[in-house]
Amino acid sequence: MKSLSEMYKGVLEGVVLEIISRGETYGYEIAKKLHKMGFEGIAEQTVYALLLRLERNRLVHITKRPSEMGPPRKFYRLNERGVEELAAFWARWDHLSGCIQKLRNSGRDDHDLQSGDQG
Repeated sequence: MKSLSEMYKGVLEGVVLEIISRGETYGYEIAKKLHKMGFEGIAEQTVYALLLRLERNRLVHITKRPSEMGPPRKFYRLNERGVEELAAFWARWDHLSGCIQKLRNSGRDDHDLQSGDQG
């Protein structure tokens, strides 16, 4: 079976959009929040690559602010397009999780899951 990090790849963008939607934030803070929420094994560079993609896709508004250490820090917040993409993510998630839950809750002999050829 694939590792958990492989499963994260399909949902990480939506998760990061959700984190950003809760208030202006920056890359390192997002990585810390992911770790705190239980998303183990997600490297900081993965978060920064994803933020760059969100920026390229024009889903976030960026404000640069001075940092006590090093170069200015980029702060992210969702723009209108980002809010729309987040809503679409949750709609896709609800559909997928509903399908998975239906499969998991169905009995092994559930006729709904059998092919229509056997009749």
